[in-house]
Amino acid sequence: MNGEASRPYVYTRRPLVEPDWRRLPGWRGVGDDLWRDAQWQRAHCVKNAAQLRAVVGDLLQESFYADLAADAQRFATMPTLLTPQLLNVMAPDAVTGPASFTEAFLADPVRRYMLPVCSDRHPEWPSHPLARRDSLHEAEMWAVEGLTHRYPTKVLAELLSTCPQYCGHCTRMDLVGTSTPQVVKAGLALRPVDRQELMLDYLKRTPGVRDVVVSGGDVANVPWPRLEAFLLRLLELESVRDIRLATKALVGLPQHWLRPDVVEGVGRVSAVARARGVNLAVHTHANHVRSVTPLVAEAARALLDAGVRDVRNQGVLLRGVNATQADLLDLCFALQGEAGILPYYFYLCDMIPNAEHWRTPLHQAQRLQEALMGYLPGYATPRIVCDVPYVGKRWVHQVAEYDRERGVSHWTGNHGVGPGRDGPSAPGDRFPFYDPIDTLPEPGRLWWARGEGRR
Repeated sequence: MNGEASRPYVYTRRPLVEPDWRRLPGWRGVGDDLWRDAQWQRAHCVKNAAQLRAVVGDLLQESFYADLAADAQRFATMPTLLTPQLLNVMAPDAVTGPASFTEAFLADPVRRYMLPVCSDRHPEWPSHPLARRDSLHEAEMWAVEGLTHRYPTKVLAELLSTCPQYCGHCTRMDLVGTSTPQVVKAGLALRPVDRQELMLDYLKRTPGVRDVVVSGGDVANVPWPRLEAFLLRLLELESVRDIRLATKALVGLPQHWLRPDVVEGVGRVSAVARARGVNLAVHTHANHVRSVTPLVAEAARALLDAGVRDVRNQGVLLRGVNATQADLLDLCFALQGEAGILPYYFYLCDMIPNAEHWRTPLHQAQRLQEALMGYLPGYATPRIVCDVPYVGKRWVHQVAEYDRERGVSHWTGNHGVGPGRDGPSAPGDRFPFYDPIDTLPEPGRLWWARGEGRR
């Protein structure tokens, strides 16, 4: 950050680019119509090394596959599931040749969080000692299965536990996706229809809830007729005034949100929401400017034209991906200026297992928030937030107490919804969050190495 401060960011408008997928041997015969087909994209996702080889041929060296296999066996908390759309934005300008392509592929910021390898992980501290599989304790706060009531007026409705693509740093790694050698997933037990009925019944009985985030997993994996039916029933509840649809697939599989039946369905739901004065928005998840392509912009604008109030981005602050002023501003200008997507939040990466190489210390996040100010319109300047267990989202400057040597911050809650460590939390209770240990000064690293932070 100090080096960046001496070189102020200079804005230059850059058009969005869809890399030519035909540069990859396995897709040389794929035409535009197939590429834009959502079903083709889903059917050709990369789920393992053999499928990756079928796409890139000899462009990746054997060392990369060994690195990928080692990560799957030792560290991966999420299975591999990579859409062609996302694989295509990795190393788009790499020089053809195994050595140069492998080097560029390993360095690619999208690859670093969508297709992690063993050499990415921190050799001494791959996990924080206090990392948790359900790091935000969402399942503890289920009012009914899949419905997290964490805030006084807001709930999170997890309709399913799958996505069209899996991010390595997924905060719901305990629930979402299939099991890995490290993580046997908790999963959802009820049939989707039964789970939705329980959710709707709870919301009918709890009129203090006005805001419903419909998520999972990813709502793009809910068959549209089923999702539309659920949304229309939500819109029948007079107490519900905000509905947000959470979908990484706007970035990972924009083809889904361009399907005529989906666009028409969004239009029907939007019309009902507008008639009833309900704010309907879509939230997506882009972490690097390379993933924002013309197809992503087209899909976002299709949603806006269909009547949703906003399309917003909730990214994650990740080392090696976007944790610089230039990376964040490049992404925000692409989102806001070129794709019609509002930069909304950047979260500190949650304290899940094997995520230390991605996480950033609080003081760096604070400097990054300051570095973003003054460049974007105020309404489009994203907030960098820490999602504190048992507290909720807090702007990074709202920390109540911060020991930088040991990397321990304390945060104050202002409401009492949801359980705390020893029962329901109360306003004013303080809860901790922790910096990655490898970023601490030596005395702090030694303190954790002695195990004192666990006491």
